[in-house]
Amino acid sequence: MKFFSDQKIVHGDVKRALAEDVGGGDLTAELVADRGSGSARLLCRERAVLAGRQWFEEAFRQVDGSVRVHWRAADGDLLASDSEVCRIEGPVASILTAERTALNFLQTLSGVATATAAYVRAVAGTGARILDTRKTLPGLRHAQKYAVTCGGGHNHRMGLYDAILIKENHIAAAGSIKAVLEQARSLHPEVKIEIEVENLGELEQALAAGARRVLLDNFDLETLRRAVALNGGRARLEASGGVDLERVRAIAETGVDDISVGAITKNVRSVDFSLLLDGA
Repeated sequence: MKFFSDQKIVHGDVKRALAEDVGGGDLTAELVADRGSGSARLLCRERAVLAGRQWFEEAFRQVDGSVRVHWRAADGDLLASDSEVCRIEGPVASILTAERTALNFLQTLSGVATATAAYVRAVAGTGARILDTRKTLPGLRHAQKYAVTCGGGHNHRMGLYDAILIKENHIAAAGSIKAVLEQARSLHPEVKIEIEVENLGELEQALAAGARRVLLDNFDLETLRRAVALNGGRARLEASGGVDLERVRAIAETGVDDISVGAITKNVRSVDFSLLLDGA
């Protein structure tokens, strides 16, 4: 199930993007204002996982409600190089005005989905899940977390408001692992609580204090294996820090439950799409 479903957020994302691009009007599109209606095709120039159809459509809808988009692929589909993804029909000037904003969303979100899918493939069969983080582009968190699910990944917390992740500074301020966990459960028993540990001693303390989700921060492979053995299935273990495609399989094979990867939303490489007017 995809994380994202709120059309109001899609609308807001696109409205802000169009405002910074179109401003008071598209001066160049005025040159073809008398062209009338036409059609265009969207091509994906490389193998990629599609994500962001809602944002793409919304860009055309906000510019001109008469524009229609006819898709040949769904979000989450693997696209072949040089494949036609959709066709767009409507006033030519409107298509050209919305083009850049629509493509910006689609290329960015498809890039996130494609990167996520690579990590998911790398850990296939291990039982480990690939999670995102809060390392997202400002203003695009919902969109990027949606794209992660299109690539087969899973969402961590949305923000600071919907789950608790206790880190070293929180522990230091509270006085101890036991104290901070007790305070978290007392204040917010209804939300997920996770605590970050930096060594096996801290893991032992967290487990003794009843932790049910533990983030293992920058553990090497041998220490991850020892952590899994020490845990004995008591808590859900998440590995984090220094994760890349070269190491992720080995990390998964240690037996951890989750692997969080900031790179899938932070180091975004856009997918190459081209929108071409018929006859161009």
